Amino acid sequence: MDTTAFRRGVRDVAPLLLGIIPFGLVAGIATVNAGLGLPAAVGLSVVVFAGASQLAALELLGQNAPLTVVVATAVVINLRLLMYSASIAPYFRDFTSRWKAVLAYVLTDQAYALSVANYRSDSEADRKWYYLGVAVTLWAVWQVTTVVGALLGTGVPDAWGLEFAIPLVFLAILVPAIEDAATGVAAVVGGAIAVVGAGLPLNLGLLVASGVGITAGVLTESATGGTDGD
Repeated sequence: MDTTAFRRGVRDVAPLLLGIIPFGLVAGIATVNAGLGLPAAVGLSVVVFAGASQLAALELLGQNAPLTVVVATAVVINLRLLMYSASIAPYFRDFTSRWKAVLAYVLTDQAYALSVANYRSDSEADRKWYYLGVAVTLWAVWQVTTVVGALLGTGVPDAWGLEFAIPLVFLAILVPAIEDAATGVAAVVGGAIAVVGAGLPLNLGLLVASGVGITAGVLTESATGGTDGD
């Protein structure tokens, strides 16, 4: 174990925990609001471990949405993890299958963004232990905060504005990720449609925005030849 790389990962992710903590609390509270108990909150956090899709699924369950819509929404939201996996896979090429499975389980937006940035700037970094320093810290904080949120339930005052922290976490990741015309178009188009479609039932606006945003990005990349970010 490379403790230096691990500690560096923990250090680098520490500022993001200011947004992750209220995010986890909100996820725990949402579980209670959806009529589920503490075991469900723990199960979702441990098994799913995907904050955005957890919140979307819980909201839909609270609205008695069809299970197919709940699953489809969660899958679409998490499709970005496939792109993250494809992007980060070359850095993990030499690891064993067991380690790859562990690293895949704790893959998140923050773990991906910080790790890839580190790998590109420091070719000598111990990739596995830096990644785990970031990802395991996020995992542990997420588990604890969702449990605390579920225990607190509706006892958290609205005046605390915990939900405001959620978009800030994703904005902190999104802005550096816009590197060329394709990613910029995907972000703008997807974001605009998500806002316009926010009133659609069963979170369908999010599904439409994701699909159209990705399509717009792909079309832009094809039109520009994918050279803007070079």
